[in-house]
Formats: sequence, C-alpha cells, structure tokens
Amino acid sequence: MTQEKLNELLKDMSLEEKVGQMIQLPAKVLTSGGLVTGPTGTTQLTKEQIGMAGSVLGIKGAEKICELQKQQMAKQPHHIPLLFMLDVINGFETIFPIPLALGCTFSPEMAEEACSVAAAEAAADGLHVTFSPMLDLVRDARWGRVMESPGEDPYLNSEMARAMVRGYQGDLREKDKVAACLKHFAGYGAPDGGRDYDNVELSERTLMEDYLPAYEAAVKEGCRLAMTSFNTLNRIPSSGNKWLLRKILREKMGFDGVVISDYSAVEEMVPHGIAADVREAAKLAVEAGVDIDMVSNAYAGHLAELVRSGEVPEKLVDEAVLRILTLKNDLGLFEEPFKVVDSAEAGKILLREDFRQKAREAAAASFVLLKNEGILPLRKNFQSEEGSIAWIGPYVDNREIYGAWSFPKRPEETVTIKQGVEAKGLRGMSFAQGSYVMDKGCATKFGRIPNPSDEQTDQWLSEAVALASSSDQVVLCLGEHKDLTGEAGSRTSLGISEGQMELLRKVRQVNPNIVTVLFCGRPLAVKEIAELSRALLVVWMPGTEGGNAIADVLFGDRVPQGKLSMTFPRSLGQVPIYYNHFATGRPNPSHEIHLFRNGYMDEVTAPLYPFGYGLSYTEFAYSEVKLDRREMKAGERITASVTVTNTGDMSGVETVQLYLRDPSASVVRPVRSLKGFQKVSLAPGESREVSFSIEEPMLRFYDIDMNYVSEPGRFEAYIGGSSDTENGAEFVLV
Repeated sequence: MTQEKLNELLKDMSLEEKVGQMIQLPAKVLTSGGLVTGPTGTTQLTKEQIGMAGSVLGIKGAEKICELQKQQMAKQPHHIPLLFMLDVINGFETIFPIPLALGCTFSPEMAEEACSVAAAEAAADGLHVTFSPMLDLVRDARWGRVMESPGEDPYLNSEMARAMVRGYQGDLREKDKVAACLKHFAGYGAPDGGRDYDNVELSERTLMEDYLPAYEAAVKEGCRLAMTSFNTLNRIPSSGNKWLLRKILREKMGFDGVVISDYSAVEEMVPHGIAADVREAAKLAVEAGVDIDMVSNAYAGHLAELVRSGEVPEKLVDEAVLRILTLKNDLGLFEEPFKVVDSAEAGKILLREDFRQKAREAAAASFVLLKNEGILPLRKNFQSEEGSIAWIGPYVDNREIYGAWSFPKRPEETVTIKQGVEAKGLRGMSFAQGSYVMDKGCATKFGRIPNPSDEQTDQWLSEAVALASSSDQVVLCLGEHKDLTGEAGSRTSLGISEGQMELLRKVRQVNPNIVTVLFCGRPLAVKEIAELSRALLVVWMPGTEGGNAIADVLFGDRVPQGKLSMTFPRSLGQVPIYYNHFATGRPNPSHEIHLFRNGYMDEVTAPLYPFGYGLSYTEFAYSEVKLDRREMKAGERITASVTVTNTGDMSGVETVQLYLRDPSASVVRPVRSLKGFQKVSLAPGESREVSFSIEEPMLRFYDIDMNYVSEPGRFEAYIGGSSDTENGAEFVLV
C-alpha cells in the first residue's frame, strides 16, 4: 500500500477505529470474552472495543493465529489486520542461551544468527513482532532481569543490539522475519535496591553516556518498535515522560517507529502517583508519545472521550495510528495478512536440525570457565579398574535449563546433561540415583518441583556422597532455579540453595576432584563454590541443546571461550559492582582493606571475577602493546596492536579486548572503557597479531557543559584478555 493510500485509510477511519489501533489485548480476551486482568485490576471491554483492537499478544500456533486474524478482520470496519506480538527472548521453540549468556560469547555474529533463527520460527508460527532485544544496561545482579540483557558494558551492548535487530528484522516482508522491539526505554536496569519496577536515579550524564547508547544503536539499525519501561526516571514514569519519548527517543535518536507501553504501564501511572486516575494516565501517555497501550483500560476507556472533549488533539492520535498502519504495511500485512500457511508448514521449520546445531554452538561459546586446576577437559575413556566419573546434582537430568522468559519452549525437546553425556557413548560414567533437592523451600514455592520429605532428601544425599566416594572424579551440576530470575526475580542473596551447598560440602569431604557446572541467570557470589571445586564452569541457562553443549565442552570436543559480560562479586555486599567505575579522591589500587581508602572494612574491593574474564583449556600470552604513533589529531587514527600466542598444548579461542582510559578530563571518567574486541582461534604454539584502530570519536564523552566532545590530552590504551589487564601504552590527542 502506498503512503497516499495509508493516508486515505487513516482519513476514512472513525475515532473509535483509530483508538482501537492503539489498543493491545491478550489473545484470550479476543477468544474468551472482554475481561482484561492485570496488576492494577480488572476491566470489562465491550464487543465493539474488542473488535477494533489493533494488536494482540500471548498467542502461539499458526492455525490459531490465522483463525483469529480472519475473525478480527471480519469485525474491523476497514478489515485492518492485527499485529501478533510475543516475548521471543532467546529463541522460539529452538531455545538459545539467555541474552546474558549470549553477551558472554562476545560474538555479535552469533547473536545475529540466534535472532535470525528465532525470527524464522516465530514468523512461521504467525507472529509479526518480538519484544526483543532487551538492552537495559545492568550492573546490579540482585535484579532478576539481568538475564535478558547482554551485560554491563555500553559498547558490548550496542554491538549486540545492532546484531540482534539485524537478525530479527532483515527485510520485514520476507516470511522468515519479524519486527524487533527494543526495551525497556529507559534506564530500567538500574532500579533502587535491585527491586523490579522500582525508581531509577540516574544523572543526565550517566543516562546519556552509559544507559542510552545500546538503545540508540538499535534505533540506528532500524528497530521498528520501542517499549516504555515500568520505572520512573527523574521521578516521571517512562510512559508519561514527554522529554524521554519525544525529545530523546524521537528527536535526538531519530526514532520514527511505534512506541508501545509495557504491560499495563500506562494505567500504572496512577499508583505511581503522577496521575489521579486512569483517564489522566491516558492523557499523559498519548501526550508523551505512547502509540499502543498494552493491556490496560487507559486508551480503550478514555482516549476517544479525551479527544472529543478537546483535552487531547486528534492530531496526536492520527500520528500514532499512522505509525501503526505503516508498520503493518511494511510487514506486508495489507497484501498478505496470513504470513503462514498452516501448522504443518510451520512444523517443518520449528526445531529444525540445523537450528538445533546453531543453538548447540552458541551455548558452548557462551560458557565461562572461571577456574580449572588441570581437571578439565575430562578423560573420555575410563577403564573400570581406573575409576569413573560421578555425575551428581539437581541439574544432571533436568530439562528446565532454558531460562525464565522462554515462553514458546518445548521442555520435552531440551537435552539434559545426562543425555548429552550418554550420547557420547563413554565408559565409566555413573549417574546418581534420584535427584537431590534443588531449592527446598525456595524454588519449590512456585510449584515447579515436588517438595521431598526430609527422609527422601537424606537418602539422596547419602547416595550422592557414597557415589562420590567411590569415583575418581565428580561433576556436580548445581544452580539457581530459572524461576528465581527474569521479571520480578529480584533477590537479596546471590547464592544457590543451602541444600545444594550442603551437597557440595559433603562431597568435597570424600572427593576433592570436583568439577562444578553452575546454572544461573545472573552473576552469583560463588567464592565458596570456587574454593571447594577444582574447576568451575558457568553455563547460565543454555537452552534446548544445553546438555549436548555442556558434554562437548567438559570432554574437550569444544573449548570454553566465553568471557564474562557481567562482573561476578565476591559477596552480595559489593553489589552493584562493574568494571567501568570511576576513580575516587582516595583510590585503593591494591583493592585490599585499607583504612581511609576507598573500600570496605571486611572485604577487598576487587571482584571475584571481572568483566571480560574467562579461561580456556590452553593459555594465551600477550606481547606489549605497540602503537604506530603516539600523537593523534581529529580525523586521524592510531593503530594499537599486540601479538597473541597460544602457549598451551590445545587449540583455543581468545577474545582480545581493547580498553581506553582518559586519566584527566573536565569531568571524572571511568577507570577504563571497552572500545573493541576481536576473537582469534590459535593452534598450539601459533601466534597472531591483533590490531585495533583508535579514532577520535572513540574518545568523546559529555563534558562539563554536557557537550559531546573529545578533549585534548593524554590517554591510555590497554589490550588483554579481560578488563583488569595492565598491558597498556599511552598516546596524546592534540
């Protein structure tokens, strides 16, 4: 449809029709009645309002979607097709690692591929929009939704943002693509106390320099939708924040797509205290620039009345509706509202073998080896007289390893560790009988896991310890239950359950040769776990092919290569903790306990494992940083290079990282900032030169007058295998 035709359609629509396009409803309302239930209450919609709805969320299945599309288009006066949306976060039916784990791959190419697979499956099932990528910068591991973010670094998150948008969208008219929706705009990842939905306090400079870049990267890549966040920013809820949505998102970033609220976020401005009632909330939201009200009664119940009373100009409604119609047109829905054929056709695409293989590769690349005292990789062929490997713990044969926000998953398709190990046909593998309790009194409250009796727990523990005692090595598969992460998954502790810690301690008493495989959706405080283990491999929530990928890495068929995209603290008291912090007037370079220096009285300031850290089965040596010149002007560049050598006896993949520091500026700058990374594969003894271009735009920041500039002076460049590298050289911007 041409732009002229879209304008004609808009002009011919009634006010009620236009408001309907700005309403998103759960699918069950369209199929089962007009009762809308959300956190703020329950609303009864009329049949007319339901028939006018412009978009739907929460439905899966090609045939059901096609049937609902037919029904709604028949009711709609101009037969405008619906938009079908869903949270497709880390895969559709082929589940990839959670986004935080994908961040640890340091591979935008792999993230793009993962999102391309997710888009192909989602589109085959009839969906048009995914509520992804989630690009909130995260620094506080107490917040459960860190699992949905690539991590704590603006540069890495921006690179992943571009890749994910490319993977999802491509050419929107292609049958295997969906529109991407960046979220949550803005600053949602910094809530007070790590509590979901809580207030966010960020200076304008911190917001602009650290939290906005990833969102803007997605906008520049052509992301078609943006979702408002639940939180307040500068004491204004995002869904009513005109400065944030119109001045920053639209004017500064140039976003011309559709803005959609988060679930009931418009109505929630009433309990926030910025709107006296839902009617006022609707007015604030449309004035701020929210085009679609997701699952609340604000627009459905009050927007038409606000326009007729003259309190809201109809021009604002027209602008919003035209953006929605343009998105539908760009998706090709006016010509072909049914982008799927039938369930049989979709079935040929979902969980395709090549998709599963990509998920397996991504999972293996996301695992981070935090410790290894020569015990990994595991031996493949134990003879009976030489001992065996005991596989113990609640995650040995557990399918719930796909992440809290994997709504379309099929658990029966998830490969467990036991299945992955057995598929290799190895000798000497012994699996503990039963399943030691995972989170008694914790995750069990969700009703996901039967709560065993104390007698059953004691029996499992005795069996596990006996098996460990009679085995040569132990692989303990422990972790944080998936339901303790994701939305509303905030925690005041960062450990695994006491039952699992008891298992670890008792196994350690009879067998010190422990490899701990740790499942989690956030950085955990793993100091004791690391101390009691000879090796510690963090596998996050790896998805459909998790068991196969874990077996691949443990036995050396694939080498670990993940690097932490979020810092691991020593203890909860260090949180929030992140590598690109600021220097203080009383610095503590040694990070030790030091009176009247920056730090704590009872803990060192250094993290347990820093951003960018991750071991391999081999070792890498770095030469000194070489600069091809020591001075640079605007428009010029400096080439910084190192030679990386594999000094071990196995092939490996290293992520070489470039960090820059501005030691003296008009405002305090981070102690260092990631500005580049490259992955190199090296055979034993092989060396390779890795080079980075340093250009003046990489040195820009918001100065004391809030101008985005670079300032002449001395800079430091560091190149190494993690954010704590001291391998650096100096240069000057003149």
